[in-house]
Amino acid sequence: MFPPEPIPNPIAQDVERNIEFEFVRATENAALNAIHWMGRGEKELADGAACDAIYGVFDLVDICGEVVIGEGIKDNAPGIFLGDKLGTWREGSPHFDIALDPVDGTSNIAKGLPNSISVMSAAYVSDGSGHGMVNIPSFYVEKIAYGPQVAREILKGRVPPITIDQPFEQTLVIAATALRKRISELVIVLLDRPRNQKYIDAIRKAGASLRMIADGDIAAAVAPSLPDSGVDLYVGIGGAPEGILTASALKALDGEILLRMWPRDDAERVELLQVTTEKELNRVYYTNDLVAGDSAIFCATGISDSALLPGVKLVGRTAITHSILMRARSKTVRYIRAVHNLEAKTIHLRGSAEDRPL
Repeated sequence: MFPPEPIPNPIAQDVERNIEFEFVRATENAALNAIHWMGRGEKELADGAACDAIYGVFDLVDICGEVVIGEGIKDNAPGIFLGDKLGTWREGSPHFDIALDPVDGTSNIAKGLPNSISVMSAAYVSDGSGHGMVNIPSFYVEKIAYGPQVAREILKGRVPPITIDQPFEQTLVIAATALRKRISELVIVLLDRPRNQKYIDAIRKAGASLRMIADGDIAAAVAPSLPDSGVDLYVGIGGAPEGILTASALKALDGEILLRMWPRDDAERVELLQVTTEKELNRVYYTNDLVAGDSAIFCATGISDSALLPGVKLVGRTAITHSILMRARSKTVRYIRAVHNLEAKTIHLRGSAEDRPL
């Protein structure tokens, strides 16, 4: 059930150390450039501002970055898309597979609501090793995410495995047993969507606590793996790219995500079977299936407050950002609080090809 971890790659480790803070700089700048659209009802403009800032950072960074998981296509929003290039692509620069969502929670930022972040992950790719992340072809996937304590109890055989197909009431019993809690003490987060009604009904019937969110399920799915989040499980049907980004974080946190493609209707199922097999369509992917190797980097910056991170705080001509940076290889998790003097702060934007004040 749990694929063996690959042998560590010391070259990848050194490359990551040299480049990891450029990814944080990118999500910081995306958050700072998007925050001005908070509550203004313009989710596409917020997303576009974040994309412009991310492109601008990597236009100055010597990497060969290929976007293998991108956002934007499913709702015709601005985005950084599958196959796009990030970095200068100078000869000899390291290659990275990149997954990103410039704004996870675009509806939230448009409405001035909590739970929006800018998020990226990357995996170093050595010559001839293939891609480090799986590109799931469906728009939506079924997901269950849980933290390291539940994962350990399953691995040691103290509780049965959690599966996507079992009744969710049984999943709640397993999680409660692993966490030494009563079911009524469990906190489960899911997206408030009609397609998740079966989970909503099961949670309410069992008497567990339910937290529904309007958008932004990366932060919610990572939360069960953070010791102080107050969240025990994430479940529901949501975006496929968000599932890959979640897996990148869980490699560093020792949490687990289960993911399976979810065709919205028969027409989409037929389309998917043109690019994949019936077996793959029904396959349940785990964290190590979604993000291979040991070199995954995950970083995110809060735009509005979430279970993962506080949002951007504007105080006069100062902006305070909160970011998280994780590396799967070392299991290091850094929380970064940055204070930006807006009288001096500039960010490089691709749209203007120059440094611009905020």
